[in-house]
Amino acid sequence: MVGVGPFSISVVKVAFAILIAWILTRLLAKRITNVSHKLSGSILLDGVLCGVVAARIGYVIVWWDEYIYRPVSILAIGDGGYIWWLGAIASFLFVVWRARAVMLPLQPILSGLTAGLLVWFLVGVVINHLYKLPSLPAVELQSIESQPVALESYLGKPVVVNLWASWCPPCRREMPAFERAQKELTEVNVLMINQGESADQAIDFLKAEGLELDNVLLDYSSNMMHIMGSKGLPTTLFFDYKGNLLDSHMGEITLPALKDKVQRNFK
Repeated sequence: MVGVGPFSISVVKVAFAILIAWILTRLLAKRITNVSHKLSGSILLDGVLCGVVAARIGYVIVWWDEYIYRPVSILAIGDGGYIWWLGAIASFLFVVWRARAVMLPLQPILSGLTAGLLVWFLVGVVINHLYKLPSLPAVELQSIESQPVALESYLGKPVVVNLWASWCPPCRREMPAFERAQKELTEVNVLMINQGESADQAIDFLKAEGLELDNVLLDYSSNMMHIMGSKGLPTTLFFDYKGNLLDSHMGEITLPALKDKVQRNFK
């Protein structure tokens, strides 16, 4: 899984694109006489924030039937739930309105915003071409009933793998989403692979939470985290029916984001 330190590549891409947009906006504004480069940079950042909010609101509206099941998940902004094209439009409209309101030239801000979007897109393209995504590892784990299970036995259908542990708060919060996903996403195999805990610990946790999960597997040595390059828990991985990794998510994931990734990658 690609990342920089503790941050996922998605977060790094966005932060880098915003930085480039802000720097370019200020540099271009400085070249225009009597134009405040600080105010131009501020408007750009406000426009980005407006775009992020609009992208999130649009996503919540699209997946409202799922979010209403657990409304607090709307606040889980780290689930990756954004409609980015809607955010881009909102950012441009905000920048145009705000710059005209304070009588600032639009060119520096719009140029910076456009450059940021291009950087965000191109960095993603470059990473996808340079980074070889791993496949579903050919390892044997233990079922919660202490029976050996080969991961390859789940191929033939797309596979969603969740790496979790009972001591991990975000893992605990997202468990109900995976319980529903196993019941509703019958076209995929959803595997819950516990990292570094015993069968008793996993069973006690599931019973205490009243969870009814299938395909709970035990990885006593946390090998899956090392093999897949996971930097923390929880981590959710999306493989096609041949075992090729198509997507990943580090951190807590909500049911709408989970269903969205399944829909985009497997349909």
